[in-house]
Amino acid sequence: MRTYRIAVLPGDGIGKEVIPPALRAIEAAAAGFSCEFKPLDWGCEYYHRTGNMMPPGGLEQLRPMDAILLGAIGHPTVPDHVSLRDLLLRIRFAFDLYVNLRPVELLPGIECPLRGKTASQINMLFVRENTEGEYCGIGGRFKRDMAEEVAFQESVFTRRGTERVIRYAFGLASKRPRKKLASITKSNAMQYTMVLWDEVFAEVARDFPEVETAKYHVDAAAARMITAPESLDVVVGSNLFADILTDLGGALQGSLGLAASANLNPQERCGPAMFEPVHGSAPDIEGRGIANPIAAIWAASLMLEYLGESQAAVKIKNALQAVTGERRVRTPDLGGKSTTEEFASAVIQQI
Repeated sequence: MRTYRIAVLPGDGIGKEVIPPALRAIEAAAAGFSCEFKPLDWGCEYYHRTGNMMPPGGLEQLRPMDAILLGAIGHPTVPDHVSLRDLLLRIRFAFDLYVNLRPVELLPGIECPLRGKTASQINMLFVRENTEGEYCGIGGRFKRDMAEEVAFQESVFTRRGTERVIRYAFGLASKRPRKKLASITKSNAMQYTMVLWDEVFAEVARDFPEVETAKYHVDAAAARMITAPESLDVVVGSNLFADILTDLGGALQGSLGLAASANLNPQERCGPAMFEPVHGSAPDIEGRGIANPIAAIWAASLMLEYLGESQAAVKIKNALQAVTGERRVRTPDLGGKSTTEEFASAVIQQI
């Protein structure tokens, strides 16, 4: 029997509440394989105890794992730039997880905030560059706390980093029925980094003549997601732009509680891939038992697909769709009164 080693980082806030249902879904769907879960208590509570978001040598603990399942990171008592950079971004950069994959799909039975839009019209796949761009952390502050204080933050785009994520997006688009790929930039204002992106996009497009391409500035893309979401299929963008647009995508899905993601290095696989819901730690509802576990369960499905267990991944996704389609069990963010446990139990029963 195949056995996969999975590092489990529930993290902070509702991450601790939505990861257990995801693990139960994996176990229920498993056939012909098993998973060994290694729980790790890293996050903001760990930071308060030790002064670090993860222990020294934490990356080496993760390296032999087949995948990482992350709940949520962040708490008001720890600055966001500390919690994000010292754990989440550190993992992404260390294992060169240069693709952040985020499906934006409207599940059955869930109404889109846009009047009259259906599941066939809200079906996008975002490919976000995940290790370069605006999140590189290069910058500084000069004359701190003085009237003349200066802060600067650099974005870094390499031809290699830009090409590989764009090429991956083209590969995905070529396998989907619509074969459409939209590139998101702001090259009318950012004449170096975004122009390089546009040039590389045009070069790679020549290798995929079957894919219909479009280019949008990020502000126009945001408007298009509202006025004509059905015109978008696969979308590729930089670290910052795609980060912002995918949260808008979560809103189109009906709730950020439905937004799942995968952090991948689809070629070299120089470390474990990481899978996570992107709703954050939501400290305002922590401990109330009402967090929506859909995104975490969906992330588990993405993880199984990555590991090559497609049948189990489909089982989980079908179970989610069946439960939402019944319109019976719903957490408060979707207008219902069900608890996290009630929704999770309904999904497990479907599996």
